[in-house]
Amino acid sequence: MAHPVDLAKPHRPINVGVILMKGETEFQDVAPVDMLHGLSRHFISTFPDELGPPGFKDGAIDLEFLWITESGETSPADLTSGLRILPTRHCDTGEQHPPQRVLISLQHSFKTSPPLDIVIIGAHRFGYVPNEAELAFVRKSFDECAAFIAVCGGVDVPRLAGLLEGKTATGPRLFLDAWRTQSPATNWVEKRWERDGKLWTSGALFNGTDLMHNFIKRTWGATPAGAIGDYAAKVGAWPDRDIDYKDVPWKV
Repeated sequence: MAHPVDLAKPHRPINVGVILMKGETEFQDVAPVDMLHGLSRHFISTFPDELGPPGFKDGAIDLEFLWITESGETSPADLTSGLRILPTRHCDTGEQHPPQRVLISLQHSFKTSPPLDIVIIGAHRFGYVPNEAELAFVRKSFDECAAFIAVCGGVDVPRLAGLLEGKTATGPRLFLDAWRTQSPATNWVEKRWERDGKLWTSGALFNGTDLMHNFIKRTWGATPAGAIGDYAAKVGAWPDRDIDYKDVPWKV
């Protein structure tokens, strides 16, 4: 098996894959993928030069975004709030001035997906149990990727896939006691986000934005892309709240 790409010094475009279960996925869980898009050459190239500090475009990264389900383009994927993900393709018509590299975004199936470098997975609806094909693809993707990001209840998928044994992880605070009982080989911590090697996990919903902010800082902080991330964080007021929830008194 090939070694995962060095995200800080990639020698090719980085594949960012959002893996969607057949059960309805919480939109806000996977929305932090757009923070990564903010570092992409496709996005940054559209900015006027005067909008950022001198040379700020130089650190833009070639990122490919893939939305992946078991069946791929044969059926749309359902997200909360009535959103459905359909296969899309953006092609270069040759009419752009100046010419620029165009991002290709496809909905892939487990069979057609290329290896993923960054994986993002969110929570599926209550009552849905991922099937063996979904769990097998998650295991494969975990083995091949450089970073695996599970937001909110999305951590339940790698848990069910057996990927969290011997690791430290977090998740929605309401579920931690149950998971400590069901998966005692995992060190469950009550944190807004947690990192264990290439595994990144977060608490519920919007805590995924705190996670992604810190993922970007720690992955590209010392590179030109880190300067874009720092600029985007300031302009966009990206959250970076207390990791121990000290700003949120916890009462049930």
